[in-house]
Formats: sequence, structure tokens, C-alpha cells
Amino acid sequence: MTALELEQSADPRGATPLRDLVRRHPTLAAALACAFSFTAFWIAQRLAHVTMIDLMVYRAEGWTARNGEDLYDMVATSAHLPNTYPPFAALLFTPLTLLGVPAMRTLATAGNLLLLVSVVHLSLRLVGRPLRLPRPAATLALSALLVWCEPVWTTLRYGQINLLLAALVLWDLTRKDTHRWAGIGIGIAAGIKLTPALFAVFLALAGLVSAGRRVRAGAGARAAWNPWLWQAAVAIAAFLGTALLGALALPRDSHRFWTEIVFAADRVGEVEITANQSLRGALGRLLHTHDPGAAWIVVAGLTAAAGLALATWSLLRGERAWAAVACAATALLVSPVSWSHHWVWIVPMLILLGSEALRRTGAAARRWWATTAATGVLFCSFALWWVPHRWGHHEELHQNGIQMLLSGGYQLAGLALLALASARLRRLTKRHRRGVGGSGKPSLPRTEAVSPHDTGTNPDSPAQAVANE
Repeated sequence: MTALELEQSADPRGATPLRDLVRRHPTLAAALACAFSFTAFWIAQRLAHVTMIDLMVYRAEGWTARNGEDLYDMVATSAHLPNTYPPFAALLFTPLTLLGVPAMRTLATAGNLLLLVSVVHLSLRLVGRPLRLPRPAATLALSALLVWCEPVWTTLRYGQINLLLAALVLWDLTRKDTHRWAGIGIGIAAGIKLTPALFAVFLALAGLVSAGRRVRAGAGARAAWNPWLWQAAVAIAAFLGTALLGALALPRDSHRFWTEIVFAADRVGEVEITANQSLRGALGRLLHTHDPGAAWIVVAGLTAAAGLALATWSLLRGERAWAAVACAATALLVSPVSWSHHWVWIVPMLILLGSEALRRTGAAARRWWATTAATGVLFCSFALWWVPHRWGHHEELHQNGIQMLLSGGYQLAGLALLALASARLRRLTKRHRRGVGGSGKPSLPRTEAVSPHDTGTNPDSPAQAVANE
């Protein structure tokens, strides 16, 4: 049984030893299920002879930084992979050089599994779940299932750092906005890999809109300063701190990265390959070209504007979880390259969709459960790998329509999530306006009344108006 199923119902049937264990000791039962699933996962990865090739690149980066060699002329492994991360990341990877390869791989796998549990826990906290089941039980039960998603599998297969970045961002977004250090996780994540910087942009936009509303309401300039602006400022300061640390430790490499490497979008590999689950990759396959050029710039620009607007609007309406996943989907879609393992954000996305299903009854609940199940099947099916995809053979340039759909599933899911967030917010706005116009009194709190300090589910927020749709 999943944690969501356990939360939904009490079992009216006769007791069995397993059912009795789940009912009386849900956390213990979930821990056993998680241990079994993680063990099976570990065995499956070893039987698949995973190379953890990206982890080997990280180790090579650490060696290069440690020995004072050129960080961006370095290539590692038999695939001759280059370094694409900021110099600060190489400093973090230096301790990997103190370990033997077998020990490093073991610790990386164990660490990523613990990070998955952390991401699930933070995602549940973001959506305000569970309501009755102990959160450790829900966390462990869901971790046992979500470890089999393709992005999570591939993250551990390559020894990637995607779960660490997601955990840093979610750690910030689940803290009180008034916390002094809220934003530092986003800044550090952006210092390791640039894509999470979009979360700082979205927080700054929400803060500016909130400040404008306060000024128009007659508040002074000092009162316009708000926690979202503070979080964005802290994130920017933390990011600049990582850049400064990299510049002090590796000045030559830092200068080259920020003046050259950061603009070399094609450095990481072929644009059109199936593993690239960004809009740029999808357009490359659709247009049968290595470089979508202006088409990608236009599409990415429009998607970024729409996605950031949705994330900002969601946060202003007190919908923090929807704001977070909308921003994450936007970042994944508009990035020049988003490998399939970057989509570990499917973990909070699925938890949010399941949470929406739990809030409803009847046909509405069935629709949300169907959406959750379809999304889960997509990300657990490994369908993008069903098409020809040999590295260096450019087979993706010759895909037919069915193959394009299979290799574009993640992009379609990301766009569908943004469309769902938009439809949901429009419905909230219409309900709010009808409530104001129909009785002379607002049936829902005004947007400005939604506290920006609330990180959980607010039962009085406008979001509850659609709880039974």
C-alpha cells in the first residue's frame, strides 16, 4: 500500500498480519517496504553494471582543481566528457579524490538514496501532507515507489547531483519566509549548477509585485520591502559568494568560465539526442536539425515568460507548491540541455498531483488520480529510451511521429503541468470574482490577505475553493 492509499481510508475488511502491522505501526511497515525497495534497486543497478560515469567526471574535476590544472581543458572517462559546471562545483568535488573508486560509488549511491528520502519529505511538507498518517511513514512509503522513476534511476546510475540540488531548493521553499537565511539553499544550488537560479528570479518577481501592491495601497517605501525580496536577495548573495570563492581559489578557471564556458551551450553534447528533455532538444528532433536556432529562442522565451508568470501568480495566491513545481518545470523546459535525470523534480510534481486528488471526492478525485497515475506511468516507463539513440550516430534526426512522441514525453508533461496550473488559477480567480459580485462580500480572502509567511496548506486560502471540483 502507498502512503496516499493509507491516508485515504481505514480498512473495513478483516485483519491480516500485514494489514495489522500497517495499521498499528505504519512507520515501521513503511521503513521495511523502503528497505526492501532500496535493496532491490541497489541490486538491480549492480546487475546492470552501472558505470556512474558522471561521478567519475566529478572526481576528475576535483583532481584537476586540486592539482592546479586547467579545469575546462580537462576531459574524463573513455567518453571524453568535459567539465561544464562553475569552478565552485569543482571545489566541492575535491573530497572525492580522497576516496577509492569502489568506496566513492558506494557512498554516492547511499547518499543519493538518502537525498531521495529528503526530497520526498520536503515535498510532503510543501503540500502540507499527510494529514493523518505520520509523515515519516508517508515519506518512506513514497520513497520506496518513487526510486523507480526513470529520472531517479538515471541520477543514481550516473552518480549525478540532481537530488542534492532539488533538496537545497525545497529546503528553502519549505522554510518560513521570515527566516533570516531563507534563500541560501537556492543560491548555493545555483552556484553548483546555474539552472536553479530561476527560483531566485521568480521570488524576486513575486516580491516586486507584492511591493507594488503595498505602495499602491498607500504603504511607504520601507513597508514595500517583503520576505520574498529578502529571499531573492539572500539567494543572489549566496550565489555571488560561491562565485567569489571559486574566483579566489581558481582565478584562471573562473575567468574562463564566466567569460566563455557559460555561453557554450553545445559543450555538453548533441542537442537532438533523446536524453535531452528540454524544448531545445525536442525542437531539434522535430525540425531534424542539430541547431534549432531562432525557433528555440522564441519558444524558450515565451515559455519562460509564461512559466515565471504562473509561478509568481501561484505564490501570490498562497499556492506555494504549485509555484515551486511551475518554476521547476519552466527551468527544465527552457534550459538549453535538460538531461532526463534532471527531471527528478517529478518527485514533488507527483506528490502535488496526488495531494490534489486527496483533497477531492467523486469525479473530480478520479480525474486527479488519473492524471497522477498517467504522469507516474510516463516517468516510470523509460519510454524515451525505446527509440534509436546511439551516441554519435544522430539517429534522433530521423525520428518518425511516434518516436518523437516517445522521446518528447517529459517536455509534453512539463507543458501540461503549466497548462494545468494556469487553468487552476483562472478557476480560482473566477470563483473569487463571483463571490465578490454575487453577495457583496468576498466569499474568499483577497489575494493580499494570503500571508506570504505561510509555508503550509492554508485552509482559508483561495485554493480551498476548488477542493471539491
